[in-house]
Amino acid sequence: MYHNILVPISFDAERDVTGPLKLAQMLATPEAQITLLHVVEHIPGYAISYMPADYLTEARDAIQKELDDMAAKLPNALGIVIEGHSGRSILDWAETNKPDLIIIASHRPGMQDLLLGSTAAQVVRHAACAVHVVR
Repeated sequence: MYHNILVPISFDAERDVTGPLKLAQMLATPEAQITLLHVVEHIPGYAISYMPADYLTEARDAIQKELDDMAAKLPNALGIVIEGHSGRSILDWAETNKPDLIIIASHRPGMQDLLLGSTAAQVVRHAACAVHVVR
């Protein structure tokens, strides 16, 4: 049983978040803190100029609301939105907040993962705590 669980949440269409959330509930102690973390990737400067001025604020608010709705269904959970590169930012957050388990969803690997790597693979390789990958 774990006391501090981090569940990175991706809103990509091919990712199912129900599995990691159920697993977090199963593996958590009754008093455990469950953190749902979403990383907003930086948008390149050349692309941001084509977006509405309030796009980032509205997107971040919508993501926070979605995380809060998910967290409300779990005991002692909270949603956090941060900015940065997904893999590195998850690891940085984990280093600072010391979860004893990270539960991360992964898609089926393909050729692109062999060449570029994936967020789940980076977290598995570099996390200082236990990592459970859910497919």
